[in-house]
Amino acid sequence: MPIRARMRLPMWRTLLTAALAALLATLLAPGAAHPAPRTPTAHGTAKESRPVYSYADAIRESVWVDTRVDGDEDGRTDRVAVDIVRPREPAQHGREIPVIMDASPYYACCGRGNESQKKTYDTDGRPVQFPLYYDNYFVPRGYAYVAVDLTGTNRSDGCVDIGGRSDIQSAKAVVDWLGGRARGYTSRTGAERARATWTNGRTGMIGKSYDGTIANGVAATGVEGLETIVPIGAISSWYDYYFAKGAPLFNSGPDGLSDGIESPEARARCGRVQERLVQGAPRSGDWTPLWAARDYVPDADKVRASVFAVHGLQDLNVRMKHFGQWWDALGEAGVQRKLWLSQAGHVDPFDFRRANGVSPVRAEPRTRGWVRTLHRWFDHELLGYRNGVDREPMADIERAPDQWTTDRVWPPRTTSAVTLRPAQGTAPGVGTLGTRRGKGTETFTDDRRLGETDWASAIDASTPAKAGFTTRPLARDLRLSGSSKVTVTVTPSAPTAHLSAVLVDVGPATIRDYAATGEGITTLPTRSCWGASTDGDSACFKDTAARTKAVDYTVFSRGWADLGNHADDHHGRPLTPGEPVTLTLDLAASDHVVPKGHRLALIVGGTDRNLITAPADTPTLTVDLARTFARVPLVGGAKALTTAPHATVPRESRLDGVAPARPLTPRPGGRTS
Repeated sequence: MPIRARMRLPMWRTLLTAALAALLATLLAPGAAHPAPRTPTAHGTAKESRPVYSYADAIRESVWVDTRVDGDEDGRTDRVAVDIVRPREPAQHGREIPVIMDASPYYACCGRGNESQKKTYDTDGRPVQFPLYYDNYFVPRGYAYVAVDLTGTNRSDGCVDIGGRSDIQSAKAVVDWLGGRARGYTSRTGAERARATWTNGRTGMIGKSYDGTIANGVAATGVEGLETIVPIGAISSWYDYYFAKGAPLFNSGPDGLSDGIESPEARARCGRVQERLVQGAPRSGDWTPLWAARDYVPDADKVRASVFAVHGLQDLNVRMKHFGQWWDALGEAGVQRKLWLSQAGHVDPFDFRRANGVSPVRAEPRTRGWVRTLHRWFDHELLGYRNGVDREPMADIERAPDQWTTDRVWPPRTTSAVTLRPAQGTAPGVGTLGTRRGKGTETFTDDRRLGETDWASAIDASTPAKAGFTTRPLARDLRLSGSSKVTVTVTPSAPTAHLSAVLVDVGPATIRDYAATGEGITTLPTRSCWGASTDGDSACFKDTAARTKAVDYTVFSRGWADLGNHADDHHGRPLTPGEPVTLTLDLAASDHVVPKGHRLALIVGGTDRNLITAPADTPTLTVDLARTFARVPLVGGAKALTTAPHATVPRESRLDGVAPARPLTPRPGGRTS
């Protein structure tokens, strides 16, 4: 059960915001020829940044910042390339401006966004194209935009170390340079200094996947000047990207990702770093110092920045566990938070909710699209404008394609953990789910050819590869909000075994087709423009629409483990065939409403095809039902679980869902991920 959300703004931030609201309105407002308009909001008249500065005449420059780390061990500290675009007019009038920053390893190798844009430069090496729309939209509104090449990528020194010290220091050093606390240079090797005299040192970091992960990691250092982060589909612990309690999620480790994103010259000089990644991340799934150094969750109490988190509820690349554990830790630390949870997979909100819309789910005020909401967030956090965004509902949740609801806090305050127990039914492997303790056992044999879609589609059939348990049809809607745990006592027949558990909404619905190409969106041939353009950097991007599928069931939460980790989450051991063990699987955070008339199902299986790798053996597993249970977060608690007293028993039939999960490339943020 996650810790309840708190929107407590630390006292120093409250006082600072109040003081800066008046001061920055004067210092940062455009000149007299372009007075900053006031925009009416629900909370009265408030300032809003407007596109009054020339994007065509903006200053475009590159700086190399000293990270103070010699990652490539060449005898000198590494410098990272920092490409900057900023409006010319504020500096001409002696006005300092804030910064929006995206630190990424993908600017040269793989590209950013739905159209895989890369950085481009003119013949003198000056930046021409900045990927995505952040520069086009925000620079005319009085922000600088900074795109940082992580060490070992594009034009930076050093080596990629996959979320480790060098990666995080790449971006932290730039935040320090913007605040006057680090050294920058006008070239990669020269001695001429570059100083950020044009900024007030207030920085917001944003980015999807690997980029958002870096934002999480930098915030966890407590660096001064980082006012807010906007992590989108971001990792919070790199161990949890590659393993789930010992079960491998991919067939390769961080060395494979590093090799795919490093610049050619870095690849040639970073062999020792690559070898350390191999040695420090054994495929056994054991916890090592390498993973401890790449786990940002324990340092959530160091975070000074506010956090606006975005994640896909069906993200099978950077899975929802990353969001859930980071969100809970931030809440415990009292960090100011906001969140959007979509029905999509690993997709940017620019591509699933770009513009304004109206929620038809229930009577609500007009909702704001992503660009508008992000604009107001940065105005509040970086310019100090009192626009009311901090007093609006904490959470936006997508309930059906393009249909959104809000919550004042998340999870809702009435949420509590309820114990559900599996019991035998009328056929082997087809059981019931309720609050009473079950008896007896259920047995299944791991079949590495099958996964969650195969299990769920045969929930009402006696099949050899899973044990499924369902409630009776619900008498009213049931909402699960937060993270679940499933404790299983099981007897294996072999020395190695993997275990999976999934929660399923059994009933018809139309959902985003997260398993298809696009992971819930379709890219259209038309374009819409978001900001100003130049010949080399267009503000116009391909439009998208929800890609939907009518289904008979929806898998909405998942968890996996190596059964050998039953005694220690971080270290596995061989199993003794015939000896029962008890293990708790951590299911990913979710927010899902099981509608009236549908059934809630718990399925326990072995290898979840394409989502975890198979063990060495092919075990048969016997589940002790009396010692197996799920703890699920129900809004309204146990009273919310009401089932129809006289329910029709479903016929044995195959249900239709999304396609099985595709094999995933371990590249957070890559288009083929």
